Amino acid sequence: MTIQREAFGTLDDGQPVDCYTLTNESGMEARIMTYGGTLLSLRVPDRDGHLADVVLGFDALAPYLGEHPYLGGIIGRYANRIAGGSFSLDGRIYQLTQNEGPNQLHGGELGFHRQLWRALPQKTRNADQLVLHYLSRDGEEGYPGDLHVEVIYTLTSRNELRVDYHAQTDRPTVINLTHHAYFNLGGGETILDHVLTLTAERYLPVDGLLIPTGELAPVADTPMDFRMPTTIGSRIHEQDAQLLRASGGYDHCWALDSNTGILAAELYDPGSGRRLHVYTTQPGVQFYSGNFFDGSVVGKGGRVYGKYAGLCLEPQHFPDSPNQPDFPTTVLGPHDFYQHSTIYAFDVA
Repeated sequence: MTIQREAFGTLDDGQPVDCYTLTNESGMEARIMTYGGTLLSLRVPDRDGHLADVVLGFDALAPYLGEHPYLGGIIGRYANRIAGGSFSLDGRIYQLTQNEGPNQLHGGELGFHRQLWRALPQKTRNADQLVLHYLSRDGEEGYPGDLHVEVIYTLTSRNELRVDYHAQTDRPTVINLTHHAYFNLGGGETILDHVLTLTAERYLPVDGLLIPTGELAPVADTPMDFRMPTTIGSRIHEQDAQLLRASGGYDHCWALDSNTGILAAELYDPGSGRRLHVYTTQPGVQFYSGNFFDGSVVGKGGRVYGKYAGLCLEPQHFPDSPNQPDFPTTVLGPHDFYQHSTIYAFDVA
């Protein structure tokens, strides 16, 4: 197992951006850059042992510095949407940056995916790791408290990419960290032929601005039912109000039945045989089917990313939890320690 470091460009202020490549003995390879803690590529074998990149992204730094749909980045201080871009904590209202109409999405204009992280590569007995650190200052994007964040990428010999999130604050704040990789296990134009399983009995319906209504609704007898392996494209074009609100697809959070490191999702590509299992300690997983890709993003190798080009499986707390008292709390106090883990485990079938 090896870790290699190389220069990946410089920011506008002259700060260097590095790329680290983690490789295990079977050839699986993860490339991560310090800008945004971004997963640049993830090369995984198919059923014939052929390696291919299974995540969307760009070939160079420059496109990551412009507008793009959070390709491969670490998301924080709060993943997903906060209604009205504000919340109340300890009797005080905090106004956040509003970067999606009236709401805040994925931490605001300069969320964690647009920050330069400090990197420390290290080896353990069974794996290679890249440890990333970032200090989110009090008032950044409107959030209270200095927040010290550590994210650890681990590539194991079992073809697993593990992401561990740790954080501490000096003042009460809210936090919800996740990873925003777009997967396409087969390299096709869309992910509509992928087969998805979500281990959830309930999901969070949304309003016209994609804010949860507060209800945890049963998935039974709806297009949201992925309890059994289901081809993503089989119901995505139904005239269902929830699908239509998300521009003809999925952009919803599923409430997992446990948050003790269970299997949250399984994704399978019949063509290549690649299979992804997602394990997490988070209470929910956001499934986004790439509905808002419109051909304006040109990715790796000049490929145009059209609708449904890739999908996200984002383990996280529920959207808008700071404004939803019945949802699991996302408040972090100065004596608390934020800790969550997600494992992306690959094999073939």
